Amino acid sequence: MATASALTHSSPSSSLGRRVLGGVAGGLAGGIVFGMMMAMMAMMGMLPTIASMVGSSSAVVGFGVHLMISVLIGLGLTVLFGNRLLTGYRRGALVGVVHGAIWWVLGPLMIMPAMMGMPLFALNPTAVLSLMGHMVFGAILGLVAVRVIAGRP
Repeated sequence: MATASALTHSSPSSSLGRRVLGGVAGGLAGGIVFGMMMAMMAMMGMLPTIASMVGSSSAVVGFGVHLMISVLIGLGLTVLFGNRLLTGYRRGALVGVVHGAIWWVLGPLMIMPAMMGMPLFALNPTAVLSLMGHMVFGAILGLVAVRVIAGRP
């Protein structure tokens, strides 16, 4: 059986295709779980807040926007770094957790507040829950991406 390294470095075109598929699948899987966490936990107001970025207050719209962002973040990880960093499940989960934590700083602490005229780096209990959600998202993204990119069982 071929190793993950051999599969991810086999040919540039199939490798890119696998990385794109891994980013989409991993982003959706992690995004769905994180979105459900937001809907069920104390982060309930987050989906309408996300929706407000596109001029809506609907939690359903917020969930859709959240999934689109999740796919883009997943693609960023897998297309740019998939061959080098997502080579096994343990490493994929760890890289994903770090990736999720980085996006927690970039997204809800910087980009979203800047778009909405809110203070940057506002740390509160919801922000801490958001960090946990981003890390769970990242772990799922990394695990699913390894499965798709490397074809590992």
